Amino acid sequence: MRRYATFVLLGLGVFAVAAGLLLRLYAYPRLAKVPHDIDTLSVARGTGITALVYVPEGDRARPEIREGLTLTSSTKVTGNLRAEEVTKDGDVTVWVEASKVTSDDDGLVVTAGLRSLCLDRHSGEGVTPCENQYYEDVSGQRVVADRGERQQPGLSFKFPFDTQRRDYLWYDGNVKQALDIRYLGEEDVRGLTTYRFVQQIPPTRIDERDVPGALVGEPGVPTVRAELYYEVTRTLFVEPVTGKVIAGGEDVRQELRTEGQGVGQGTVVFDGELTLDDKTVAANVAESEKNVSRLSLITGLPPILWAAGGVLLAVSLLMFFAAGRGRHSRPGPPTKVAAPV
Repeated sequence: MRRYATFVLLGLGVFAVAAGLLLRLYAYPRLAKVPHDIDTLSVARGTGITALVYVPEGDRARPEIREGLTLTSSTKVTGNLRAEEVTKDGDVTVWVEASKVTSDDDGLVVTAGLRSLCLDRHSGEGVTPCENQYYEDVSGQRVVADRGERQQPGLSFKFPFDTQRRDYLWYDGNVKQALDIRYLGEEDVRGLTTYRFVQQIPPTRIDERDVPGALVGEPGVPTVRAELYYEVTRTLFVEPVTGKVIAGGEDVRQELRTEGQGVGQGTVVFDGELTLDDKTVAANVAESEKNVSRLSLITGLPPILWAAGGVLLAVSLLMFFAAGRGRHSRPGPPTKVAAPV
């Protein structure tokens, strides 16, 4: 009976260790992936913003700088299921982002953008080869990259699953680079533990264009060549298990500088902060809590199974060797001693 129990414990121990390995090495990688068929809408709002708008006048639009605006930014992200990079169980997906910032007062469009890229479904980073990568520049022209060129490197939509307390590279669509975004500690967002990341980009030249002289303080000149400078402080609150951005915002400043103008001397064409609204944050929290529960079950069970399996294996081996020692030390039958004659 003891021998039978020994082998039962041994089998259970091996099963527990194997099950833990299976969950960690097979189940977790399959579950910790972003979906191909994403379809989300994020909304950010801001008040008291200075922005350049284009006011319709007949068949033309007149540029005008307005102050004290209330703006709404809408960002729609969808999956391109027809892209050749997309396969059912593949590790690469293709997402398309369409964004627009409008004035709440009159609906005038302040900025709009469209981009597409391939990303790793685990890390969230832009990857190549990719046939479906492009972005629209400030003039609305589509810029398409070669399939082997990583046009939009770094992180763009989310952080990796199992986000670490360290700095990452986050892609900025205005400077067209992936730059450091620093980890600055933990913060509670609606009861959810998040990591706070901040990216600060100093004034950077992003474009050069001809603008009406009146727009930049030279009313007597029909057009003036000006450079557009951009700076931002981007703050993101990230749920670390899923890597999902829960809340955050961008404090942006843009100015047009003519020849000879330095920092702060140009014409401000955007100055203000847009932050994700309550509805968007609440939806992000609800989705993350659901996904965290599933992933935590997968990541939490293996250590328990390994510990239990180790104990069962140790006990079964002790029982096995104890039984062996018992057989070797068992006394034999008594030896008959001849009676004296």
